[in-house]
Amino acid sequence: MASIDYSERIPNNVDLGSDRRLQRALEKWQPEFLDWWRSAGPQVLSTDEIYLRTAISTQPGGWANFGHVRMPDYRWGIFLADKERDRVIPGGDDAGKPVWHDVPGEHRNALKRIIVIQADTEPASVEQQRWLANTAPSLYDCRNLFQVNVEEARHLWAMVYLLHAHFGRDGREEADELLERRSGDPDKPRILDAFNQPCRDWLTFFCFTMFTDRDGKYQLASLAESAFDPLSRTCRFMLTEEAHHLFVGDTGLDRIIRRSAELTKLDPNGDARAQGGIDLATIQKWINHWFAYCLDLFGSEISSNAADYFAAGLKARFREAAQYDEHGARNQTKRLQKLEEGKLVGVDVPLRTAMNEVLRDEYIADCAKSLKRWNKTLADSGLDTRLSLPNRRFFRRQGLYADAHFDPAGQPIDAATWDARMDDWLPTDGDIAYVESLMKPVYEPGKMANWIAAPRRGINGQPLEFDYVRTDH
Repeated sequence: MASIDYSERIPNNVDLGSDRRLQRALEKWQPEFLDWWRSAGPQVLSTDEIYLRTAISTQPGGWANFGHVRMPDYRWGIFLADKERDRVIPGGDDAGKPVWHDVPGEHRNALKRIIVIQADTEPASVEQQRWLANTAPSLYDCRNLFQVNVEEARHLWAMVYLLHAHFGRDGREEADELLERRSGDPDKPRILDAFNQPCRDWLTFFCFTMFTDRDGKYQLASLAESAFDPLSRTCRFMLTEEAHHLFVGDTGLDRIIRRSAELTKLDPNGDARAQGGIDLATIQKWINHWFAYCLDLFGSEISSNAADYFAAGLKARFREAAQYDEHGARNQTKRLQKLEEGKLVGVDVPLRTAMNEVLRDEYIADCAKSLKRWNKTLADSGLDTRLSLPNRRFFRRQGLYADAHFDPAGQPIDAATWDARMDDWLPTDGDIAYVESLMKPVYEPGKMANWIAAPRRGINGQPLEFDYVRTDH
């Protein structure tokens, strides 16, 4: 087996070149990863030159190097954010004590599970999006898709490094299984349900990067507060790349909304579909679906696991160290709404058991900021229609609200009302077929599909006409 040049082939700041045990593990895993990438990664334009950003160091000028790269030759590096001197555990029972640089035996299984679940989401999204370039609305968007894909794969590398470096044989076995599961596979699906959902159109892709990757932001931010310092440092660096994924989703939806408004005004009957666009009612249905799916990713509103993870310092609240003065969360409560005999009733639960809901609150507030921007786009267009986030109780499959029905305003309804109205609130087969019918590739530099507006600026200061993808198509 050929050895790897660790300073060139895998840019890193974890001194891979001096760790023979880790080298052997990665020399076995890397070809398996490349086999996975070829079979389950991007299947269209996959060997063309793409204008990609590559991380080669954690320094300000090192993590965003741009240039044309063929994706199979992309340099998937392993980076941890720089150590914080004298860093202490941000939250939980041991808040204020020195962080851990090795895995404590009593927390080994819980930490491994946390890392595996996070790691499993990274290749899953690549698999979900593997055919999307076939219908890219522009080469600009195609490039952004591929940038998201290679960075999700780099995030997989980052988590696999932790498994290999800190969890021995069973860590290596978990790393192998990450390449064996497949999104949507009936026998070996990905761990979380949102990562088994199909992604066959670009409205879905933009919702995914807007809502699901935003969930990723908050999960990574929670883990960035971990007492296990290698995990914290890994997640802190991943967050620098995650920002671009959120940008892709946020601005992508804004561009669809802007074009929908233009086509609505252009049509004599105010029908964007008649002009080959995606109408605002359809966009609202996609928002409802994906926002609700992503709320489930935070877990149940009341969770003993969440309490245990917080107490142990494995995870913490969003920006725990910077945002909170009291880091124990003892003898405090959080008020939740529970459904009792068909009515919503406020109950107080111990704050530690509600840590999933605390993180979900931060996520919802962040999503609301994007809705405000999109509605400004609609206001600027002169339309009166506004988009909204459904209530957190709507269309939930996990947690307190999974066994009941609620309308988008969060009010309880019976099953008959749900059955009668669900097609007004969620994508129908007809809606999906219509959106998919619009998905035709546009591979001419600077040109856009009819259903989406052009971005306001290019990538890294480049013009929209730039050859973001060098293709003969």
